[in-house]
Amino acid sequence: MLGVWEALSIMDAHEILAVLQAAAEPGRAPQMAAYMKHRFAFLGVGTPERRKLCRPFFRAARGQVPDWVFVRECWQSPFREMQYVAVDYLNEVKEQLVPADLDRVEALVVQKSWWDTVDALDKVVGSILLRHPEIRPRIMAWSLHENFWLRRIAIDCQLSLGAQTDRALLAEVIVNNLGQTEFFINKGIGWALRQYARQDPAWVLAFIETHRARMAPLSIREALKHLKG
Repeated sequence: MLGVWEALSIMDAHEILAVLQAAAEPGRAPQMAAYMKHRFAFLGVGTPERRKLCRPFFRAARGQVPDWVFVRECWQSPFREMQYVAVDYLNEVKEQLVPADLDRVEALVVQKSWWDTVDALDKVVGSILLRHPEIRPRIMAWSLHENFWLRRIAIDCQLSLGAQTDRALLAEVIVNNLGQTEFFINKGIGWALRQYARQDPAWVLAFIETHRARMAPLSIREALKHLKG
């Protein structure tokens, strides 16, 4: 049994890893690892090159059932570039994802967690939410979860939705996380409000005024970044 993972793999993680290893610049790996606080090992393949190399693989996968075995294999790799491959792939097939896939997404968020992969999953979750608003309770549950990365993705999953943002949901998940000391939560709140201010600056200003006493200065500063002057 593979639990929440599919039983059939279409993509080949080992083949992609071999392609990346052949293109790697090992001299870049220490700098890339340092940027991520030495939490992960790197091959030394930058984002533009990695995406160029993966494009043919992703093109062949379009229209296919999302390959969660491939995603799992990428996540199990010791090299951080392979987790980037997984989130790039999920963004390629995000329109094919359904509410049942949220268990798998949650597993990714809580494993090998850091802002680079978690934030790359925002559009994946946002796409599911836009097409399946019935997952709203799941997003609310994430906003109250003990794992702050799940709380962050609940706050920021609508960043790309623009005018289609569920404003009531946005307000609820933010209010659920006010009064926090966690940097990534307070930064995420500011980021979400700043992005939505492009749609409705008056609403964002009113929200800040209502909740200012419980908002971190970082959140307010980030939210107001494009509203000053």
